[in-house]
Amino acid sequence: MLKWKRSLTVLAMTALLGTMAACGGGAKNNTEPAAEPASNNTAATAAPSNEPVKLRIMWWGSQPRHEATLAALDLYTKNNPNVTFEPEYSGMDGYLDKLSTQAAANNAPDIVQLDPGWVPDWMSRKQLTELAPEVDVSKFDSKLLAGGQLDGKQYAVPLGSVAFGMVYDKAAMDKLGIANPANGWTWDDFFALAKESKAKLPSGQYFTLDYAGNYFMYSAYQYAKGKGQVITDDGHFNVDQAAYLEWTKKFEELRKEGLVPPADVNASDKENDPQMDLLAAGKVLFRYSFSNNLGTWDSIKPGAYALVTMPRAEEAGGWLKPSMYLSVSKNSKHAEEAKKFINWFVNDQEAGKILQTFRGLPANKEISTSLEASMSDLDKVGLELLRATEKDGQTWSAGAGGWTNFIDKDWVLVRDQLSFGKVTPEKAYEQLKEAAQSYEK
Repeated sequence: MLKWKRSLTVLAMTALLGTMAACGGGAKNNTEPAAEPASNNTAATAAPSNEPVKLRIMWWGSQPRHEATLAALDLYTKNNPNVTFEPEYSGMDGYLDKLSTQAAANNAPDIVQLDPGWVPDWMSRKQLTELAPEVDVSKFDSKLLAGGQLDGKQYAVPLGSVAFGMVYDKAAMDKLGIANPANGWTWDDFFALAKESKAKLPSGQYFTLDYAGNYFMYSAYQYAKGKGQVITDDGHFNVDQAAYLEWTKKFEELRKEGLVPPADVNASDKENDPQMDLLAAGKVLFRYSFSNNLGTWDSIKPGAYALVTMPRAEEAGGWLKPSMYLSVSKNSKHAEEAKKFINWFVNDQEAGKILQTFRGLPANKEISTSLEASMSDLDKVGLELLRATEKDGQTWSAGAGGWTNFIDKDWVLVRDQLSFGKVTPEKAYEQLKEAAQSYEK
């Protein structure tokens, strides 16, 4: 659910790597709660007081993000001794399933970190509490705020902005004599560089992950081809058949030539895991990344990695988007204290200094400006990717609600079938088209 135009809208994150990014929508998932007619104020919302309060807070991320967040929580408790926290944090894998299961049992944490792609569904199912007026968003770009609004009310506040690009193992490529890419490169350049690298790659090392069936990488390719969103804002399947077949067949060629990992190796990849991440393990040279994640990569192998814009074609392939949102769950028994904390988390300068850019360039304009002057060299590289993507990067949109399972389940099933050679590109397209029918509005 990523909408691309020639200007950037919802944007963010400059610490490099994060992930994607991933993003999803969400409906028809048995682990997710059904829609309820609850109002915004279904939670018990006693006003903040000096009574002891323990807030559960849940987020995903890398170790540096965990450490920064825990330090911020400690500072908040120091300033507000009656408030303590019960943190729940992990990597991205399994995060949404766990959170959805908790929400279905009316046991979601008080404060939850949400991917922008999930927010429309959570708002439409009335699972979040309105944040105004306790959370001040006056210093935020309205374009960043839009994805967390429903019917004119703010249910989720953006934490940062990021650019979607690629990270590559510069140290390994320099050693092998493989040319480094430059910002503004094209998809033709990408596939040509892959072919050129074949003679230089040692056994067991590959050019890139097998992205034939990856939703986000294919989205970048389709947008670069000028074919618009994969799923439209009004909830319609819009995978361009010609672009999809071209993309999947190019990766079919890379698979045959040994330029992407075998299917079982590719399936073992776990992003940002020092042991399981195929880039960190030195098995691939390229993978997609966000502008805020370079610090995480560098902590795994200092000085080895660099960032570059997502390849382009007729249009830019990369995009700018809110990195993630923070919300208060509808069933929180301490909603007012939770909102008071969120207001501090996103607007306090001390908090900003601790949190840095681990969730992207802060959405609060004053905090982001104050951080730019003292950014580390790594953060400046992330900012460079963000600025390069801003020029004509695609506009991000949360898109229509109700498509999370299509992206996280149906698309993933087809992805694995492609990787293991169980379906042809033509058959994969037909399976996606057929699966999409149950999500169409």
